[in-house]
Amino acid sequence: MTTETATDVFEAHRPVLTGVAYRMLGRVADAEDVVQEAWLRWSGADRGDVREPRGYLVRITTRLAVDRLRQIKARGETYVGPWLPEPYVTDFGDTVPDTAERAVLADSVSLAVLVVLESLSPLERAVFVLREAFGFPYADIAAMLDRGEPAVRQLAGRARKHVEERRPRYEVDPVQRRDLTERFLAAAAEGDLDGLMELLAPDVRLVGDSGGKSRAPLRVLRTADKVGRFLVGAARKGVPDHSVRFLELNGGPAVLVLSGDRPDSVFQLDIADGRVQAVYIIRNPDKLGSLATA
Repeated sequence: MTTETATDVFEAHRPVLTGVAYRMLGRVADAEDVVQEAWLRWSGADRGDVREPRGYLVRITTRLAVDRLRQIKARGETYVGPWLPEPYVTDFGDTVPDTAERAVLADSVSLAVLVVLESLSPLERAVFVLREAFGFPYADIAAMLDRGEPAVRQLAGRARKHVEERRPRYEVDPVQRRDLTERFLAAAAEGDLDGLMELLAPDVRLVGDSGGKSRAPLRVLRTADKVGRFLVGAARKGVPDHSVRFLELNGGPAVLVLSGDRPDSVFQLDIADGRVQAVYIIRNPDKLGSLATA
């Protein structure tokens, strides 16, 4: 395999590798670093015996991501306020034509699921991502992680049970989510508390991630009354020279609020039974830089 061919092969698989790394880490920059390291190892490896490049590259990426995740957890860093993953632009385009497969990939990269994945061990997270999001056989995952297949099945079962017990229920229909998001945005911008209350589920949650670097609630807000009043108050304070843009982030419609040309915040909603079940607001500037050109 020539260097040029090796580059073409790697680039063909880059979206999958980035998807694996991001689901493992929840951080765009860390995922990009892992994929770059995978490229360096691929470009310097003896590729003569590689029969299946996709599996080989996913194995390298997964092991690097596991190591990176262990390093992050070992540092034991404290985070100010609630933590949410870094927003990730998702556009499956024609690469995932099957509707069911698209739904699985979108769900596996959602903010709600990624928050739950943070509480898994690195190996549990790797097995869950490879199995549930990308459908790798247990035997392949065992080889990638250098573990026995029975052990991998146990990890998968434990991770799946953990996620199912903690993940919130929500609708993934993008049309419904976009429609409700537009109505939510209009009511919030107008300071229409009654309009917001019609859209919010009684037990709605608002999770704000600022990392202590901008204004956002330092605790999760619960109940429609508290969430609605907070949103109306935030709208009154406003954002200087603001504009909004709809994007597909983490598998669903989201709103990017800009202050001039600078990303100020991201809003995304979880919807179920026609009502807003959760409001996610990301205002940590360290997590919004990659959206400046999105």
